[in-house]
Amino acid sequence: MDINTSRSPNNQNESSQGSVAYITDLRQETIDNTLFYTTRWTSKNMQFALMSVPVNTETGLDVHYNSDQFFYIEQGEAFIFMGSCYDCINIQHHVFEGYSIIIPAGVWHNVVNIGGIDLKMFSIFTPAMHTYNTVFRTSQEWFEYYEGHNARFPE
Repeated sequence: MDINTSRSPNNQNESSQGSVAYITDLRQETIDNTLFYTTRWTSKNMQFALMSVPVNTETGLDVHYNSDQFFYIEQGEAFIFMGSCYDCINIQHHVFEGYSIIIPAGVWHNVVNIGGIDLKMFSIFTPAMHTYNTVFRTSQEWFEYYEGHNARFPE
């Protein structure tokens, strides 16, 4: 389910999505990204997104009940916090360039940038979580959107 529109993703009308392959210099595209969150490729079954988390900020504690998620840290340093419920965050791990994190559906998680540079990472959701071309330029936009739409913790 798309947490922005409460609809299932349907990209059949998107000429650059769905059944069209996406080829990129993933490392360079991830490092060059300055947006807090931007979807780059979306289909019914999967989504690829880039993130740039500024110094001393976080992705925010949330859970995806219907999507598994994969993070890959391309640049920077962070702590990942995870747990089985909002008040049960009992996993903490120091991650940096070259680390991957697999978060099963139903696991609460938060990535906190503890380094001296913006954290550059990409994420893959299965199934897709957002509509194609979802963009949050800053973490402020991200948090305001989710708090304003009561969608911070999608089900």
